[in-house]
Amino acid sequence: MTTAPSTTTTPSDQGVGPLLRAWREQRRVSQLELALRADSSARHISFVETGRSRPSEAMVLRLAEHLEVPVRERNALLLAAGYAPRFPETPLDDPALDAVREGIERLIQGYEPYPALVFDASYHVVAANRGIMMLLDGVPESLLRPPLNTMRLTLHPEGLAPRILNLPQWRGHLLEQMRRQIALRRSEHLRELYEEVAAYPVPDPPEGTGAEQVEPVPYFALPMRIEHEGRTLSFISSTATFNTPMDVTVAELAIETFLPADPATVKYLHALLP
Repeated sequence: MTTAPSTTTTPSDQGVGPLLRAWREQRRVSQLELALRADSSARHISFVETGRSRPSEAMVLRLAEHLEVPVRERNALLLAAGYAPRFPETPLDDPALDAVREGIERLIQGYEPYPALVFDASYHVVAANRGIMMLLDGVPESLLRPPLNTMRLTLHPEGLAPRILNLPQWRGHLLEQMRRQIALRRSEHLRELYEEVAAYPVPDPPEGTGAEQVEPVPYFALPMRIEHEGRTLSFISSTATFNTPMDVTVAELAIETFLPADPATVKYLHALLP
């Protein structure tokens, strides 16, 4: 498993002050509120943002933490302030991350027969279990060449999109998720991916699918309803990330699991993937 590098639009030639101000404004936090959070003063925050005061390394990290700046961008703030990056970016196939890699492999395999996958900040799939591969049956080889991208696989008109019975709702959910990530990470690569998948034509749902009538289920979250071999499967997705990551690669990993949303889906998956 490898992760693709994630680009950022953070200018490297800006001082740390304008960058911190941009993050503060994006988070809609006043100088006074940030000062109270960081045990500082509004005057000092103002001086830092205007370049009249150079913040210490500890202050840069403290402000970044309270502004919920992603780990990758914290390195950019440190560099802009004249300090060395604090957080390494270790390739996922590096022996140093053996425990992480093996742990997530065990996690998603243990989730079978239900689908689960792991993706990075660019939505590139770095691991997937048999449940996911089952859903990808029939997807053209052109979409399955590495690096697999979960957004392309889901929304491309030759991917899963024609089989998703509630595509307009699910597509809207995914695009909104991407918009939130773009605002959080300021990634130009992610913005280009968003523009690509948002421009895909929306195919009509397949006709004559979901012939089996089951009792209505009171969903507790928006399900993805997808056709598989003439049956309708329903899933609720959940995404988990690592707490307090100290490595850029680990910070940008997300584990997505798909919980069956009705008894029929549970029964079908257990029969298909014993």
